[in-house]
Amino acid sequence: MQTLVSKIEIADKIIRPAIRETPLEYSHYLSAQTDSEVFLKMENVQVTGSFKARGALYKIKSLENDPREIITASTGNHGLGVANALGITGRKGTIFLPTKASTAKVEAIRSRNAPVEFHGDSGEITEVYARKLAAETNKVYVSPYNDEDVIAGQGTIGAELIRQLPDLDAVFVSIGGGGLISGIGTYLKSVNPSIQVIGCLPQNAPVMYECIKAGKVIDVEETPTLSDGTAGGIDHDSITFDMCKKIVDEYVLVSEEEIMESMKLAVKKHHMVIEGSAGVAIASILKSKDKFKGKKVIAILCGCNVSDDILKKVVC
Repeated sequence: MQTLVSKIEIADKIIRPAIRETPLEYSHYLSAQTDSEVFLKMENVQVTGSFKARGALYKIKSLENDPREIITASTGNHGLGVANALGITGRKGTIFLPTKASTAKVEAIRSRNAPVEFHGDSGEITEVYARKLAAETNKVYVSPYNDEDVIAGQGTIGAELIRQLPDLDAVFVSIGGGGLISGIGTYLKSVNPSIQVIGCLPQNAPVMYECIKAGKVIDVEETPTLSDGTAGGIDHDSITFDMCKKIVDEYVLVSEEEIMESMKLAVKKHHMVIEGSAGVAIASILKSKDKFKGKKVIAILCGCNVSDDILKKVVC
């Protein structure tokens, strides 16, 4: 059976022509603030403004012998990734979004000419509906995280990090459903088990953290968060739960104020826009600075797709 690591290496080759190998930028400001060497993996400049383009493209390319239409559900970035992949491959599909999805992400998906439908006021409700519809209509459901091919695509970031900074000590990764950290962490640990994989979550929606604490996937009450890309529940059969148990060394929870300050920091110190889920990773590095003095640490800036109202708050 093909291992996830070998799948990541295959995905790295397959998606390379259509995906950017994003820069790894040294942050002088964050390095000075933390007394460590901080690098920013800039998935915010990925082709869709998010890492999700990777997993979506690899998954859909892996379906070349399955001609059925695609259905997916997303809070925005995964849907945009799928829309991008549909355009590249010429496949047909529909993206289902919660009614509260970021306007910026909705507009970006529509700009790819992919059909969009709305259902439910949370990512979890939308996912349940889309999965059921796919089963009833014999279409392929592409999960945002609960799929090994999607995880392998996200894990190509880990392969890039080893090429760009082979002696890294730790990586800070925001967690929603866990696909990103599962892919990156699995690859990095296969190369060097001593690399620390730090899971970063908003205090308002710490779903994976609470599930790990409980020892099983549970329903977790959430409140609104700037990190809308990590919001939503986890499938009770999600393969990412066991992966996170195995590869995540530590979890850091950050407040909405800390997320906003990190988003502002990115604008003021690095002249770039990041979304809330990327701010979670920066905020977590700042919160953990005493533990990583003198170390080479990386924050995964997972995306840049923010709504106009949040962007106004960030730049003001």
